[in-house]
Amino acid sequence: MKFLVVGGSCFLLTMVINYGLRLTVCQSKPLVALTVANVVSTVASYFLNRQWSFRSEGTHKELIPFAVVSGIAIGVNDLPMTVSRYLLDLRTPYVSGFTQEVSDFLAGMILGTLVAMAFRYWAMKKFVFTTQASGAGQAEPAAQPAAEMR
Repeated sequence: MKFLVVGGSCFLLTMVINYGLRLTVCQSKPLVALTVANVVSTVASYFLNRQWSFRSEGTHKELIPFAVVSGIAIGVNDLPMTVSRYLLDLRTPYVSGFTQEVSDFLAGMILGTLVAMAFRYWAMKKFVFTTQASGAGQAEPAAQPAAEMR
């Protein structure tokens, strides 16, 4: 559940940055805007997931695997928008501006985010945040019956 809260917060951050860039300095470069937005929200998610979702202990030993997983995930997130824009030509002048924006939102923000989220969750648990802080999510050992203690 915590992973979803972090993900939802970072999704909103990605949307704000993405559309902020697309409406200003990256008007003709929507993939650059999406990539920059994802990089910024990925840095935020690192600190939130490390401290809250996975409660990893120790030093920042997971930073390098996190960066590798996140880099792959950013590429995964960009892929649907790349396909819709440049392979399927869902961009102006081939389609209307409205169709282009809907396509970019559905491919980049929705489909890309869902696929990247599934990949990140699996990869973070498997390769990055492999240890939990003591007591975080661990069950107490069951009490042994008196007969077993002898």
